[in-house]
Amino acid sequence: MSTTPEEQAASDWLVVVREKVSSMRFGSVQITVHDGRVTQVESNEKTRIAPDRTESAVPGSKLKK
Repeated sequence: MSTTPEEQAASDWLVVVREKVSSMRFGSVQITVHDGRVTQVESNEKTRIAPDRTESAVPGSKLKK
């Protein structure tokens, strides 16, 4: 059973999206479409830093030295 070029293209971008999503913990994946076809897949990964639990959670609080 062979696939059409359209089916192969659909499969290709889905693989790319799955790889990008599975490789990140926090972030976003943006899919760009032109004339009904996916032409670009971008990912933006964020690094979250947990706050020190000993500091006050009040905005503007002074940092401990």
